[in-house]
Amino acid sequence: MVLKPEPIFEAVEALADDATRVILMSPAGRPFDQTAARELARQERLFFICAAYEGVDERVRQELADQELSIGDYILTNGSLAAMVVIDAVTRLLPGALGDEQSALDESFSQGLLEYPHYTRPAEFRGWKVPPVLLSGNHAEIEKWRREQAALRTQSRRPDLWKKKERTD
Repeated sequence: MVLKPEPIFEAVEALADDATRVILMSPAGRPFDQTAARELARQERLFFICAAYEGVDERVRQELADQELSIGDYILTNGSLAAMVVIDAVTRLLPGALGDEQSALDESFSQGLLEYPHYTRPAEFRGWKVPPVLLSGNHAEIEKWRREQAALRTQSRRPDLWKKKERTD
């Protein structure tokens, strides 16, 4: 079953204006990532078209959608969950959403790497200890440790990101 173009065009034309970015959620779209989230966060308004079954009439993609996005190489029953993922990732980048603007700048993918490991109290739990450098109070050494750990984590867990980071550095 393919969704007809008429009701989709009518809905978008009734609710969107020139400042609205129309996004079609589709497994054939551009892979959604942190860069795309930052781009969308700069838009004034977003309108998501979420198809089901076999998708939408091709004229919707060609003539109505400004952008086609995919959240991964798998199929969902419809695009609503995918749109919610995009909305959540974009919303947290908006001013005031996190409380501290720095939070969105200092996490996985913001610098092309996975984020470093995090620890909290107690300093020892079941014999497992927080790395001593984190208890040292030496902020320069802590920052150096965090950068090293982010690099090691990215190399081991996401070699694809590491290769991309190496090319851009």
